[in-house]
Amino acid sequence: MPQRHSILPMTQDKDLETLVRQRIRSLRTARGWSLDELAHRCLISPSTLSRIETGHRRVALDQIATIARVLGITLDRLVEGDTDDDVVIRPHCDEDRGVTTWLLSRDHHQTVAKMRINREVPTDLRVHPGRDWFTVLSGTIELRLGERTILVGTNEAAEFSTLVPHAFGAHGGPAEILCILDHDGERSHLGPHRTPPDRPAAATP
Repeated sequence: MPQRHSILPMTQDKDLETLVRQRIRSLRTARGWSLDELAHRCLISPSTLSRIETGHRRVALDQIATIARVLGITLDRLVEGDTDDDVVIRPHCDEDRGVTTWLLSRDHHQTVAKMRINREVPTDLRVHPGRDWFTVLSGTIELRLGERTILVGTNEAAEFSTLVPHAFGAHGGPAEILCILDHDGERSHLGPHRTPPDRPAAATP
C-alpha cells in the first residue's frame, strides 16, 4: 500500500499536527457543520474525521487535501506554521531553474514546501534515496519516472520512489505544488545552496 506522509512535530509544545487539527475544527465550527456533515462532504467516515480532530489519528497530507478544499482553504495555508518566524514566509526565486519556493515547515526529517514552477520538465533525471510526494494546487505538472511520462492535474497528487530516475516541470503554463521532501529530496530538489536566506538550514540527522 502507498506510504502516507504525516506531518512531524515542529516544536516541543505545539506541533504542526495540533495546529492543523485546531484549524480544521475551528473552520468546521465556523461554518456550522457537524462532524457528520463535513465527513459526508469529504467522503470519509465521521469516526475518521473525529480521530483526526481529537488527535487519535495521525494527520496525513494526502488525506487533509480534500478536507482543506471542502473547508474553502488552500492546503498550504492549512499546514503553514504558527511561530513568530513564520508570520511572513518570503518566497525564494531561482530564476535559473524557473522555480519559486516557499518553505512552510521544516524539521530534521521532512520539509513541507510550496513551489511555483515555470519551467518545463528538465531533460536530466535524478535519483536519490527516499520517496517524494506532492499535490498540485494549480496548473498541470509533467512527471517523468524512468521511461514513463505522467500528467498530474489540479487537486491530484503523486507519490513515488525516488530511486526511480525522475524529474518534473510545468505542462502548458505555470503550476503550483505543495510537496513533502525528506532530507535527500530537499538536497536534490532545493539544494543547500538554494535554501532561502531568511530560513534556517535543516540540521543533519
